[in-house]
Formats: sequence, C-alpha cells, structure tokens
Amino acid sequence: MTEASTPGALAGIKVLDLSRVLAGPWATQMLGDLGAEVLKIEQPGQGDDTRRWGPPALADDSGDSAYYLCANRNKRSLAIDLAQPEGADLIRRLAAESDVVVENFRVGGLAKYGLDYAALSAINPRLVYCSITGFGQDGPYCDKGGYDFLIQAMGGLMSVTGEADGPPMKVGVPIVDLFTGTYATVAILAALRHRDATGQGQHVDCALLDTQLAMMSNQASNYLNGGAVPVRMGNDHPNIVPYRDYATADGEIVVALGNDRQFRDFLRVLGLEGLGDDPRFASVALRSANRAALHAYLAPAVARWRSDDLIAAMEAAKLPAGKVNGLPEILADVHVAHRATVQPMARQDGTPLKVVAFPAKLSATPARYDRAPPCAGADTRAALGETLGLSEEALDQLAASGVIPR
Repeated sequence: MTEASTPGALAGIKVLDLSRVLAGPWATQMLGDLGAEVLKIEQPGQGDDTRRWGPPALADDSGDSAYYLCANRNKRSLAIDLAQPEGADLIRRLAAESDVVVENFRVGGLAKYGLDYAALSAINPRLVYCSITGFGQDGPYCDKGGYDFLIQAMGGLMSVTGEADGPPMKVGVPIVDLFTGTYATVAILAALRHRDATGQGQHVDCALLDTQLAMMSNQASNYLNGGAVPVRMGNDHPNIVPYRDYATADGEIVVALGNDRQFRDFLRVLGLEGLGDDPRFASVALRSANRAALHAYLAPAVARWRSDDLIAAMEAAKLPAGKVNGLPEILADVHVAHRATVQPMARQDGTPLKVVAFPAKLSATPARYDRAPPCAGADTRAALGETLGLSEEALDQLAASGVIPR
C-alpha cells in the first residue's frame, strides 16, 4: 500500500466511470492509481460483465473473476439503475460534481437517458467527457459494435501476427482495449490541462479502430512511405536482423540487435568473426535482404550454448538478450520483485489478492494502491451520501423503488 500521506498527482479530480469490460475501466483505473477519486457505476444485480468472466475467480463471496480484478482497483462501486428516471437523475447530479466522465456505450446510447455529452456539459461546462467505442462517434461504421478481437482483425494487426506460413493470429492479451484505455487516459489528461487553462471542458472521442491503426506504427509507415505491404513474419523483424528468437541447448532466448556494432560484437561472442567481412551482412539493410542465409549460420552456433551462459556472455559484451519466459518465471524474477511490480491488496472483507502495479515510477507523486477492486455496489449508499448529501431516508426510498440495491 502507498503511504496515506503521499498525495496522488490527480488528487482532487473526480471521475464518474460509466464504462465496463476493459478499455474504459483500464483508463479509469490509471486515473485512480494517480490519485483521482473514481466512482464506478454498475447495473444493480449485474455489475460489470467481466465480474463473471471466470474461472479463475476470487475465492470470496463475490465470486468476481480474476479478469475483473485486473482493471478495477482504486475505485468505489455504486449500483444505480440509470434506465429509471431517478437513477439517471442521480447520474446527472454526480456528473455535476465530477471533472471527468468515461463511458463506452454505443453511439447515442446514453442520449435517451439525458446522459450524453450535450446534456451533461450543459449542467457542467467544465466536464471532460470521454466516449470509448469500436469505431468512433461518426463515420459509416459508428453504429457497429466493436470488440478487441474484431478490431485486431479489421485493423490489420492479425495480418502481421503469426508465422509466415500460418493463419492470422491475435495477440495473446486484448491489446487494442489496453492501448485504447491508455490513449484515452492521455487524452483525458490533456483535456483537463486545457480545462484548467480555459475553464472549458470537451468531448474526447476514442475509437478502438483508430487506436489499432496508430499502433501499427512502423508497419504503417513502411507501407505509407515505402510502399512495403507488411506480412506475417513470425518473430522476425521487418527491418532489423538479427532480431528474433533462437533455440539454445536448453531452451529459447531472444536476441535483439539494432545496429552494426552490436552485430559484430555478437559474432565475436559466437566465434563467427569471419561473417563480419561477408558483404551480404555488412549493414542492416543487407542483413534484412539476406536474413535466411544469416540465420543458417547463427542458429547452429546459438544452439551449442546453454541459455544462461549465452545471455551472460552477451551481457558482458553489452548486448541485449533474454529468455523466453512464462508468467510464473517473470513474476518470480528478482528484478521484478525489486521493482515492486506485484502489489498485495485486500478487499473490504479482508480477502487478499495481488495486482500488477502501475508501471511508471513518479518520484514525488507515486501511484497509490488504496482500494482493492470493489464488490459490486459495495459503496452505493456511502458514496451517494457523501457526494450528494442524501439522507438515509432518501436512500431507503431509492432502494425501495429499485434504483439502488437494498
């Protein structure tokens, strides 16, 4: 846990989180890690869809999935039925007290409740309102539903992922959702900076497809500026050689060499200095053009080494290399332990759990781990009482009408 006396960088920022699943919750979790107060709004009796995306699940009365736990720390959970007029009114009142709203409903889905940007910004002109969808707020596809796997396919990522002679493959984590949540966070912080300078909030429109195309980075530039249509290459790099995995005598390692000096030093480690004079391998571009011939020399030379011995020899020569780890191996690594990458937490009922930490280390305002991912609706009455000043009698009336849990 972070020392309670350490202020978060976003202390005083209030976030109303109307999102669910991953991209939106990933963004609001980051804001919460940095000190913002996050109120997560969930449907009474249902909660976030990911609470049921198990097994594995947490061994407590909630049965919440491990998936849900990855994206919902540092939040309070309020169960409010926004489809009821009284529930929508509660959301409007909370938005009036908020700095940020994050939602990932279909385009126009909140307008029927009077909870769209136009309605809420009229109440609170300083509000930063972030909408996360598959395809954005406008355009021919704006009404389509968007999911990570679908966008990986449509957005070109699967066309460059997998073995050269194999089928298109998705990435092993929902990377489009994660990147979209990260871009959303950056955009929200920029909008808050603008709001603080001008007094005016704005609508932030984040689309999974837009994010996916931005993620294509060097591959997109290779095509747009060099006419090169990227293809699946397994673990080979389209521009840099050698930059791939190699089998050793007892496992696999990755060799990642980005320049001619590193390449020549690697040849010395392997005892293949003579290849440094081969004109086929004299530059990055030539090695890329003759990669198959080069790998035919390197693969058997690497295969004679044990992984630890070769990595040690490469590190002594200041060359980047590492094992191909599974999660159990890397999460037990001494460096990962030193960096406090795994943080222990406990839920309100004392159930212990672990989370992967916010990755950036801020010297003056470090990330906080004050609240474990909440049980569904656990903070409804307390948060409504504190934020809106609702009395117990008023809360009882809302519960009796089904707007909030009893």
